[in-house]
Amino acid sequence: MADTNKSGTPDIDDIQKTLEKQIAELRKEITKINKSISARGAEMLNDASEQASEFYDTTRRSRTAQQLRTHAHAVSEVARENPGTTTAVVGVIGLLGFMAGFAIGQSMNDTSRRWY
Repeated sequence: MADTNKSGTPDIDDIQKTLEKQIAELRKEITKINKSISARGAEMLNDASEQASEFYDTTRRSRTAQQLRTHAHAVSEVARENPGTTTAVVGVIGLLGFMAGFAIGQSMNDTSRRWY
Protein backbone atom coordinates (compact mmCIF):
# COMPACT_ATOMS: atom_id res chain seq x y z
CA MET A 1 0.00 0.00 0.00
CA ALA A 2 1.00 3.46 -0.64
CA ASP A 3 1.84 5.72 2.29
CA THR A 4 0.03 9.08 2.09
CA ASN A 5 2.68 10.90 4.10
CA LYS A 6 5.70 11.53 1.97
CA SER A 7 8.97 11.58 3.78
CA GLY A 8 9.88 15.09 2.52
CA THR A 9 6.70 16.95 3.63
CA PRO A 10 6.18 18.01 7.24
CA ASP A 11 3.33 16.63 9.25
CA ILE A 12 0.32 18.87 10.05
CA ASP A 13 0.94 18.41 13.79
CA ASP A 14 4.51 19.63 13.37
CA ILE A 15 3.31 22.70 11.46
CA GLN A 16 0.72 23.46 14.14
CA LYS A 17 3.31 23.12 16.92
CA THR A 18 5.71 25.41 15.06
CA LEU A 19 3.00 28.03 14.53
CA GLU A 20 1.92 27.86 18.19
CA LYS A 21 5.56 28.31 19.24
CA GLN A 22 5.91 31.34 16.96
CA ILE A 23 2.66 32.82 18.28
CA ALA A 24 3.88 32.39 21.87
CA GLU A 25 7.16 34.13 20.98
CA LEU A 26 5.26 36.97 19.29
CA ARG A 27 3.09 37.39 22.38
CA LYS A 28 6.21 37.66 24.53
CA GLU A 29 7.62 40.29 22.15
CA ILE A 30 4.35 42.24 22.21
CA THR A 31 4.37 42.15 26.02
CA LYS A 32 7.92 43.53 26.05
CA ILE A 33 6.97 46.26 23.58
CA ASN A 34 3.89 47.20 25.63
CA LYS A 35 6.00 47.47 28.78
CA SER A 36 8.55 49.60 26.97
CA ILE A 37 5.85 51.88 25.57
CA SER A 38 4.24 52.21 29.02
CA ALA A 39 7.56 53.10 30.62
CA ARG A 40 8.35 55.64 27.92
CA GLY A 41 4.86 57.12 28.17
CA ALA A 42 5.24 57.50 31.94
CA GLU A 43 8.61 59.23 31.45
CA MET A 44 7.14 61.59 28.88
CA LEU A 45 4.19 62.38 31.16
CA ASN A 46 6.54 63.08 34.06
CA ASP A 47 8.72 65.32 31.89
CA ALA A 48 5.69 67.20 30.58
CA SER A 49 4.39 67.65 34.12
CA GLU A 50 7.73 69.05 35.30
CA GLN A 51 7.93 71.44 32.35
CA ALA A 52 4.37 72.64 32.94
CA SER A 53 5.14 73.19 36.63
CA GLU A 54 8.29 75.18 35.79
CA PHE A 55 6.39 77.24 33.23
CA TYR A 56 3.63 77.95 35.76
CA ASP A 57 6.14 78.99 38.43
CA THR A 58 7.95 81.27 35.99
CA THR A 59 4.70 82.83 34.85
CA ARG A 60 3.49 83.31 38.41
CA ARG A 61 6.75 84.97 39.45
CA SER A 62 6.61 87.19 36.41
CA ARG A 63 3.03 88.25 37.16
CA THR A 64 3.87 88.90 40.81
CA ALA A 65 6.88 91.00 39.86
CA GLN A 66 4.77 92.94 37.37
CA GLN A 67 2.11 93.62 40.03
CA LEU A 68 4.77 94.78 42.49
CA ARG A 69 6.24 97.12 39.90
CA THR A 70 2.77 98.49 39.13
CA HIS A 71 1.99 99.14 42.80
CA ALA A 72 5.43 100.65 43.45
CA HIS A 73 4.98 102.94 40.48
CA ALA A 74 1.55 104.01 41.77
CA VAL A 75 2.96 104.73 45.23
CA SER A 76 5.85 106.72 43.81
CA GLU A 77 3.45 108.74 41.66
CA VAL A 78 1.32 109.59 44.70
CA ALA A 79 4.47 110.51 46.65
CA ARG A 80 5.62 112.81 43.82
CA GLU A 81 2.22 114.48 43.58
CA ASN A 82 1.98 115.04 47.37
CA PRO A 83 5.48 115.76 48.74
CA GLY A 84 4.22 117.41 51.95
CA THR A 85 2.00 114.49 52.85
CA THR A 86 4.76 112.02 52.01
CA THR A 87 7.21 113.86 54.27
CA ALA A 88 4.69 113.92 57.11
CA VAL A 89 3.92 110.19 56.77
CA VAL A 90 7.61 109.23 56.65
CA GLY A 91 8.30 111.50 59.65
CA VAL A 92 5.46 109.98 61.70
CA ILE A 93 6.63 106.45 60.87
CA GLY A 94 10.19 107.38 61.86
CA LEU A 95 9.01 108.91 65.14
CA LEU A 96 6.89 105.86 65.96
CA GLY A 97 9.87 103.60 65.22
CA PHE A 98 12.13 105.67 67.47
CA MET A 99 9.59 105.63 70.32
CA ALA A 100 9.05 101.87 69.98
CA GLY A 101 12.81 101.27 70.05
CA PHE A 102 13.23 103.52 73.07
CA ALA A 103 10.40 101.77 74.94
CA ILE A 104 11.81 98.32 74.18
CA GLY A 105 15.26 99.44 75.25
CA GLN A 106 13.91 100.75 78.58
CA SER A 107 11.94 97.59 79.25
CA MET A 108 15.02 95.42 78.63
CA ASN A 109 17.07 97.43 81.12
CA ASP A 110 17.05 95.67 84.52
CA THR A 111 18.75 98.35 86.61
CA SER A 112 16.99 101.54 87.51
CA ARG A 113 18.98 104.69 86.82
CA ARG A 114 18.83 108.04 88.48
CA TRP A 115 19.38 111.16 86.50
CA TYR A 116 20.96 113.22 89.28
